[in-house]
Amino acid sequence: MSHPLIKPIQTIAADLALNLGLELVEVSVQTHHNPAVVRIDIRKPLDEVGLDDCERMSLSLEAELDRLDLIPFSYTLEVSSPGIEPFLTTDRHFAAFRGFTIAVSAHTPYAGKDKWVGQLVERTEDVIKLNQRGKVVAIPRSVVANVELQ
Repeated sequence: MSHPLIKPIQTIAADLALNLGLELVEVSVQTHHNPAVVRIDIRKPLDEVGLDDCERMSLSLEAELDRLDLIPFSYTLEVSSPGIEPFLTTDRHFAAFRGFTIAVSAHTPYAGKDKWVGQLVERTEDVIKLNQRGKVVAIPRSVVANVELQ
């Protein structure tokens, strides 16, 4: 059973996030802590969430929650991003995770395979290159369904 404060906090936080150019991902109320923890996860539609984004959201939400006097108990407000997504989709992701182990899944088999695991070498306009035990394998992007961090 979810905490009854989640819905009203979601409504308030979603509006504030929108005004700040952010998206609300999740709200949780953890009353088993002392003081209780109200956790808000946010993301940016086209960029990574930074500390300044979390701070702006935290200050805005804290002021609104205090103004409304919605939470009748002592609490700590935590605002953060939900963490990295397991799937690599942007040029920024592929640059940041070079050398990391990834799994490439194909929607159409290529060279008799539909999945490869190895260290990310690079993604070009045409291929994704992996290092598999010292051998570089190039998988055409046209057959790739997704690329996931391992």
